[in-house]
Amino acid sequence: MLLLLDIGNTHTHLGLARSDRVFRQANIKTAGWFTSDAPAAVTKFIGRAKLTGVALCSVVPKATPLAQTFLHRISGAPALELTPATITGVGIDYPKPATIGPDRLANAIAAHHHFGAPAVVVDFGTAVTFDVVDHRANYVGGIIAPGLAAMTDYLHEKTALLPRIRIRDTRAVIGKNTEQAMLIGAVHGYRGLVRELLGELQRELQTESLPVIATGGYARLIAAQMPEITTVRPLLTLDGLRLVWLGNRTAKT
Repeated sequence: MLLLLDIGNTHTHLGLARSDRVFRQANIKTAGWFTSDAPAAVTKFIGRAKLTGVALCSVVPKATPLAQTFLHRISGAPALELTPATITGVGIDYPKPATIGPDRLANAIAAHHHFGAPAVVVDFGTAVTFDVVDHRANYVGGIIAPGLAAMTDYLHEKTALLPRIRIRDTRAVIGKNTEQAMLIGAVHGYRGLVRELLGELQRELQTESLPVIATGGYARLIAAQMPEITTVRPLLTLDGLRLVWLGNRTAKT
């Protein structure tokens, strides 16, 4: 059984996987790595499963060694950390590979494995990231924009009268109250942002057919009514970690 951890700024996404797929997933607070909360939550998540390997990616450098120490203790071996040195499945054509978020590399690996090349991943997290695999199956970079919740929270925090809203879809085009007006700007406006950027990427890649895979917390919401997004894969990042672990194991045999 493989234990997979995607350590993000707000949440750590946990997965249990067999060699062919991720079959269990849960989220815990990343802040829990600085207390005893995260180790306890991971132990509970694993339950009685017998681990044969552990793989992780992290965008929180201070949490990484804490997680590694705990994972070594429970599995008996260091966890495989996804970096440009351990990547498998895609190449990298990027000036400073060490600066690429490892979760973005995991997304690119899974996208290429399942959908070929070229392909684009849109990850709706704290930030929304667009990651590009080109015709040669190389990760070549992408785009970073503010996340949907970050945008609406900023409006609430920096204005006196705009409320914090629960993000959800709306059919309205003209808001009849403040919350509805904010929802229209957030959801419809965000779809416009994503649509425009995908159009630019498709022109840059010079391809008529471009698989676009959405993942992350608001993927299903934004992908609705957006034919440009060809599929939604909530477990894409964890699946990329699964593939990296398998690729590194094969390389050693």
